Amino acid sequence: MFHRTAPVAEHVALADRTFRVRLRCPEVAAAIRPGQFVMLRLPGTTDPLLGRPFALYDTVLDDAGTPVGLDVVYLVVGKMTGRLAGVKSGDALEVWGPLGRPFLDVGTPDRVTLVAGGIGQTPFLAFARELLGARGYGGDAPRKRAGSVSLLYGVRTAALAAGVDDFRAAGVDVHLASDDGSVGAKGYVTQLLAARGKTGPLVGCGPEPMLHALAKVARGWGVPCQVSLETPMACGVGVCFSCVAKVATADGGWDYKRVCVDGPAFDAGQLVWG
Repeated sequence: MFHRTAPVAEHVALADRTFRVRLRCPEVAAAIRPGQFVMLRLPGTTDPLLGRPFALYDTVLDDAGTPVGLDVVYLVVGKMTGRLAGVKSGDALEVWGPLGRPFLDVGTPDRVTLVAGGIGQTPFLAFARELLGARGYGGDAPRKRAGSVSLLYGVRTAALAAGVDDFRAAGVDVHLASDDGSVGAKGYVTQLLAARGKTGPLVGCGPEPMLHALAKVARGWGVPCQVSLETPMACGVGVCFSCVAKVATADGGWDYKRVCVDGPAFDAGQLVWG
């Protein structure tokens, strides 16, 4: 893990209250893998005091193909993200990472379906590029791991759909759903998934009710499913135990696992929901 004060190279709007911030931090960019995250903190202030977790959206390469920076995408929902929205190119942020574990191995299926709700698409761009063999991460060479990748992405309304062009440019087959029907199919993204029919491995990220519904679909279909949890974190390094999730144990019981160090991706069938 590296702890750096990283300059902001770019900060742009992607959708309503949704932004992409690009940080120049070569050490983190070279080590991080899809599914992992970083903690960001505003330097020189104690309000807010603690950092916040942000998933890797993608790494940034120089002309020689060397990772030199990373992108994160966020939705303004509270004090930290509200203040983060005011950061300009040339400013700096404290960043530490990479944190957590990468996405679980999906094997080499014909198709992987990524299911995102709200701001849950953010961990999937780098993952899709890795699956399609377009990019290698964490020092690995590119290797094709899936025949194709689909993204099913649900939002409340069209104005909140962020990064869709990035996914399509990466070769991902994108399908949208919205609560109000303003873009894509009207309804929940899990309804869109069910309407499309049984598919291969599922990978989800989004609000817990959506992930629970996704786990039920996967169980009914008998297909592998992993979910990346959006559990709030205070430290990001496993010290404070504020981000625990219930995980089933071999004896039929359950135990707490720390999302920041044991996840954030878990086998959906091993999670104890509710």
